Amino acid sequence: MINPYVEIMDCTLRDGEQTSGVSFLPHEKLMIARMLLKDVNVDRIEVASARVSEGEKEAVKMICRYARQVDMLNKVEVLGFVDGNLSVDWIYDCGGRVINLLAKGSYKHCTQQLFKTPEEHISDIKNVVSYASGKGMTINLYLEDWSNGMKDSPEYVTQLLESLTETPIKRFMLPDTLGVLNPLQVIKYMRKMRERFPDTHFDFHAHNDYDLSVSNSLAAVLSGAKGLHVTVNGLGERCGNAPLASVQVILKDQFNAHTSINEDKLNEISSLVVGYSGIPVAPNQPIVGENVFTQVAGVHADGDSKANLYANALAPERFGRKREYALGKNSGKANIDKNLQELGLELTPEQTKKVTKRITELGDRKEIITKDDLPFIVSDVLKHTVPDDKVQLVSYMVTSAYGLKPLASLKIMINGNSYEGSSHGNGQYDAFVKALRNIYKDNLGRKFPVLSNYAVTIPPGGRTDALVQTVITWNYEDKVFRTRGLDADQTEAAIKATVKMLNIIEN
Repeated sequence: MINPYVEIMDCTLRDGEQTSGVSFLPHEKLMIARMLLKDVNVDRIEVASARVSEGEKEAVKMICRYARQVDMLNKVEVLGFVDGNLSVDWIYDCGGRVINLLAKGSYKHCTQQLFKTPEEHISDIKNVVSYASGKGMTINLYLEDWSNGMKDSPEYVTQLLESLTETPIKRFMLPDTLGVLNPLQVIKYMRKMRERFPDTHFDFHAHNDYDLSVSNSLAAVLSGAKGLHVTVNGLGERCGNAPLASVQVILKDQFNAHTSINEDKLNEISSLVVGYSGIPVAPNQPIVGENVFTQVAGVHADGDSKANLYANALAPERFGRKREYALGKNSGKANIDKNLQELGLELTPEQTKKVTKRITELGDRKEIITKDDLPFIVSDVLKHTVPDDKVQLVSYMVTSAYGLKPLASLKIMINGNSYEGSSHGNGQYDAFVKALRNIYKDNLGRKFPVLSNYAVTIPPGGRTDALVQTVITWNYEDKVFRTRGLDADQTEAAIKATVKMLNIIEN
């Protein structure tokens, strides 16, 4: 088989909703269904189980109404049960026209859960299929626990298929319900199915209990499966299902298979489902994780500048994303240069060296630094830079305790001379400034600048808990000027702004 087309059915709204703690509201289901059908362009979506609740019924009605309007009703599927006409009528009344009938794919499930013989179960299935077909519905059939059926009772699976392949069933869907298979077993069992029933359409439905759902999905396609079942972000019961994004890229890149998926919408649908489900994606989740297109090591950024030495087929632009270069103690000059270029900032080698040193210092404290922080770091490092700092803060301590005024003690070098001071204040920074003012008044006999405005801002960008920017406006000898300090701690940022101010007046 060369470059096969693989149908992708997304089960997020049915199987994915079985994730512990996840329950989508009807309008949330509609929004996810719309994006999956129109933007991501999956072939089919399974949106619910029949007869679950009134809320589920309302959600199915909304989705079917929308799908009919955009001529996609044949892509909307609902799980139904071998229960006479109950599931068929429930789905039909909701506007659905495709039923995914849940039958037993192992002898053990048939006899020990249904307490029926294979012949009785087959007869019940045929009755539902006949009734649904008479209403003009499309029927697909799940063989629940098919993986254990192939392991323990392959003759039962064969009996089931031989009895049903001549019915109007369009697809036979083969689930690894308990996630027990490995890729070699999938290949073995799927080939048996294909050899015995060569003209039958088989879907494979993977679960991730052994972290093999993506590998098993690829193995199923390699063995002749024509369809795969996935969920957004791998949502699903226990360890979840095969993730849509991962299955898509491994099919395309490792097997040259064709699908209908719009890859540049994978990150968007992932974010939507995270928002509605409340289940976050791991930062290192392939394709959709926050960190997967971020280079941390400076050597990698350097290699990217030299013929894309650290690039692979998973280019971020392919998925509507961008390559990023982390800022921290491992960044190095190359990472910082990449971020500066993207921001349009041009620095001299000496200035870049100073900025690199500052970022490394922040990284050593395990602070999170983002690209949005970079302009503020540059301003903090370069603004008011003087050849020689005549005022240097040697050490300081600020304390606060319940019921007591904050206390600040400090040691400072001014023009080569060391001074110490302490004071109480209404806050930690107020105590620090009063201690400084005492030094200037008592030791130097000089006037201390007047603080006229104090503003605290957080650089934009979301993940900015690393930095706080403090901008202080000063009045000194009829002049007004501002200094800024940048740090993870608000008090320390204000102290840095103050020391910058003192160096300005000394120079």
